[in-house]
Amino acid sequence: MRILALAILTIATVSAAPSARAQTYSPDYPVCLHVVSIDGEYIECGYTSLAQCAQSASGRAAWCVTNPYFARAQVPRERRYRRHPRVY
Repeated sequence: MRILALAILTIATVSAAPSARAQTYSPDYPVCLHVVSIDGEYIECGYTSLAQCAQSASGRAAWCVTNPYFARAQVPRERRYRRHPRVY
């Protein structure tokens, strides 16, 4: 009987625990807005500049941070060709 009661208690405890939300950073934007609200904290990564983010954060419990996962655009390197001496 104790095992049944313990099993029911364990199942009830696990099912009542709140699920944790995973925070994802979008690698497409260089600036993120970190917001603190009544529901908790979250991060919005959808800004292309700090000024744009600052306008959105104005008047809120929020601040702007740089996105640590931003995939910077790769600038193609200049291609160098070998010059072979012309032989006639």
